[in-house]
Amino acid sequence: MLVLAAVLTLSACGSGEGLRVEGAGTPVLSAPSSERGFLPTQAPTKRTPPAVTVNLAQVRLALLGNKELDPFFRTVLATCFVFERCMIRGPTVNVLQSNYPQLVVMIHTGDKFVYGAVLMAIEPRGPREVWSLRGERLKITESQQKDLVVESGIFAVDDKPCCPSVTRVEIYHWNGRQMIKLSSQDQKGD
Repeated sequence: MLVLAAVLTLSACGSGEGLRVEGAGTPVLSAPSSERGFLPTQAPTKRTPPAVTVNLAQVRLALLGNKELDPFFRTVLATCFVFERCMIRGPTVNVLQSNYPQLVVMIHTGDKFVYGAVLMAIEPRGPREVWSLRGERLKITESQQKDLVVESGIFAVDDKPCCPSVTRVEIYHWNGRQMIKLSSQDQKGD
């Protein structure tokens, strides 16, 4: 019997993993490692946010619920019940550099004359207005620096209704609290 106890004790010490001592607490499980004393490193897993979608009806309700909405936008949206007649989905961007995207929505009249745009944060609890801009013939894109590039038509007194003679290009940047204008440049047409 004494020989059996000695063999079991020696075989436990000679397993190659060393002597394991456990106390009264929860046992600690060791992971196999190629180097003694070090646990293998694990790359952190990247968390992918859940897909969040929004339709123009949700955007309209969120905008009308905002007490600080531009009065002209409120007038257009309050009388518009066929959403495609007063709103156009613009590009999806990530200028806030957050886990959720933002959607540019153009506000226009029934004849597709764009009067302005809003930037909506698309969040799990619903869309939220981040920024708005009034302007005519807007084209809004995201730059490589995660800024908004806004092109708008500027009409001179003698311009025809179809054709503004100046294109204004403005760059807006999110500073962590609000969109700020970084630059503005007018480009005269032919």
